Amino acid sequence: MLDGRAQVKRRAGLRLWLSGGWLGLLALAALFAPWISPQDPLAQDLFTSRLPPFWMDGAEPGYWLGSDSLGRDVLSRILYGARVALAVALIAGTATCLIGATLGLVAGYFRGWPDAVISRLVDIWMSFPPVLFAILLIAVLGTGLTSIIIAVVVIDWTRFARVVRAEAMSQGVMDYVASAQVAGRTRVGTMFAEILPNVLPTMVALLTLEMGIAVIVEAILSFVNLSISTDSPTWGGMIAEGRISIHQAWWVLVFPLVTLFLTVLSFSQLGEGLKDRFDPVLR
Repeated sequence: MLDGRAQVKRRAGLRLWLSGGWLGLLALAALFAPWISPQDPLAQDLFTSRLPPFWMDGAEPGYWLGSDSLGRDVLSRILYGARVALAVALIAGTATCLIGATLGLVAGYFRGWPDAVISRLVDIWMSFPPVLFAILLIAVLGTGLTSIIIAVVVIDWTRFARVVRAEAMSQGVMDYVASAQVAGRTRVGTMFAEILPNVLPTMVALLTLEMGIAVIVEAILSFVNLSISTDSPTWGGMIAEGRISIHQAWWVLVFPLVTLFLTVLSFSQLGEGLKDRFDPVLR
């Protein structure tokens, strides 16, 4: 049993180092993008269009990952696109977690009519196709970073509500909860002092997973020109443009696609690593 726990901790540590390292590097790159970007991400120059990456013949200094069909630097646009992706991930993920987890805790611990109302609301909400729902919300609210964040929160709070509700229900029948109530602690106090700490590892895993989903949603919306301005650099917009010129300039598609994949994978693995590291049973 001890060897198994040690192996889980080692795997969790490796996940945390790899995923956290990539996300930390990406966050620093996004934060200092105005200073480390080799070019202006919006500057167009047809004389430097479709330049290859630095290791290929025909490359030019300052265009490390090449340029697109309008001569815009791919690396600079990826760095500025990371600012949009991480902003959506952090703000939308946190807001979704707070709303959904609070409702899930209330439904799972108090049960009765709060559980019935919240559960029915979740069932109705989840009956709508999420992507179409997001597009409809953006069409109503208009394009922009705020609209994307609102769309992600409105759509995905149900995921937290359902999972946290199930965890709260399972924890609510434990002996330590009954002991806390016998000791005179109020139900609200028991929920926050006893139930919440044991549900927190699952919430953390869901939060990081939700951040990855938020990045994907933003990329999908920018892919179909429903994100921020089409001139502003976004990973989805770069992928949409690179898809058109894949045979002439494959790097315009591949580099933002790889960055998107690594970011979403890192968010997922970070959540799993944190859950294993802070699981009360493993501790």
